[in-house]
Amino acid sequence: MIDRYTRPEMGHIFSLENKYAIWQEIEVLACEAQAELGKIGITKEEAAWIRENAAFNKEEVDAIEAVTNHDVIAFLTNMGEYIDKDVPAGEPKPSRWVHFGMTSSDLGDTALCYQLVQATDILIEDCRKLGEICKRRAFEERETLCVGRTHGIHAEPMTFGMKFGSWAWELRRDLDRLIDARANVAFGAISGAVGTYSSIDPFVEEYVCEHLGLVHDPLSTQVISRDHHAYLAGVLATTAATCERIATEIRNLQKTDTLEAEEPFKKGQKGSSAMPHKRNPITVEKVCGLSRVVKANAQVAFDNVALWHERDISHSSAERVAQADSFIALDHMFQCLTRIVDGLILYPEQMKANLNKTRGLIFSSKVLLALVETGITREEAYAIVQENAMATWREVQQCAGGTTFREKLEADPRCTVAPEKLDGIFDPWDFLTRVDRVFDRLEQLEF
Repeated sequence: MIDRYTRPEMGHIFSLENKYAIWQEIEVLACEAQAELGKIGITKEEAAWIRENAAFNKEEVDAIEAVTNHDVIAFLTNMGEYIDKDVPAGEPKPSRWVHFGMTSSDLGDTALCYQLVQATDILIEDCRKLGEICKRRAFEERETLCVGRTHGIHAEPMTFGMKFGSWAWELRRDLDRLIDARANVAFGAISGAVGTYSSIDPFVEEYVCEHLGLVHDPLSTQVISRDHHAYLAGVLATTAATCERIATEIRNLQKTDTLEAEEPFKKGQKGSSAMPHKRNPITVEKVCGLSRVVKANAQVAFDNVALWHERDISHSSAERVAQADSFIALDHMFQCLTRIVDGLILYPEQMKANLNKTRGLIFSSKVLLALVETGITREEAYAIVQENAMATWREVQQCAGGTTFREKLEADPRCTVAPEKLDGIFDPWDFLTRVDRVFDRLEQLEF
């Protein structure tokens, strides 16, 4: 997924360098908290020394882990070497206070939640930016007539701006969910082997979490319960589904037989190795494909909730893959859609041609209601409209000559709607007399 639409920031969050940097900060904060608390032997001077000298080298950590087969021990060993490097011979080693009373999950789970908060912050801004673009484009195309489709079949007239507006509202809901999920995963835990604080005071947990902008878990078992992570993964999946919805609509509108919209096609771009005429919707197709990955990874997060007793590590290997992949993929999807929606090429004349493609059939619902208003039953009205509509449809299907839907109605003695009334009915804007209400609401939408 490394291409011009992938940002390094998101990938860095899930890098070992960033994880180790967070681990270092947690361990240093824990030492400072212990010194503040004053219940063990660490002095504030030693905590200050640890703060000043704490460091790590990823390659050195990797080398140690190759022997220990334990990532936390490898990291702590390497960090301790840097802390004690300049300590005079014979002096007590300050590194002895690092990880005091803690277990691996205290470090790993708190850091992971911090990483997830970092990553969610990026997605929140992604979502906000795309939503703003959709809202702007909705008003730009407020009066661009097009046909609305249900089941893929022409239904009634609408405006293209409504499509953008619908996406904007959905993205606002995604934004709300992302903000909520961020709060739901912003937890930390430093509570010892099974969450009883047997060898560490709860003050340390509170101190570390406060300085990281996290909330201390009220009752961790050794790990932070994975329902937090599953909820976030579900929100990522829902947001990915929104991106897929937008991308799918663009794909459908770009089909040669429809061609009402088209993703940008850059100068020099090639569509097919065999067919030089092709302008394929490759980027929105990619968005649809990546959505499947994010949605599938949500299942991994749900499966990770049920662990054995107070903790096992069956979740760890799976989430190291699924979480990074989901965040990187969704960020990439947002980057793609931001570019595409902002530069989406529209073809209003083709929209108009499609609107008229069925020779007036899209006005059938208004004719039905007008017939009922003349006094006949709905069943009688429906029969008149459908019979003439099907006759028109057969001619459309066969690309044959014949008359329009309106002309057939005017020739049908059963049609009791006056010609002047039909003039209004067969005006597409007659369907949109209340559409301003939709855009008034959209005006109030904020990102």
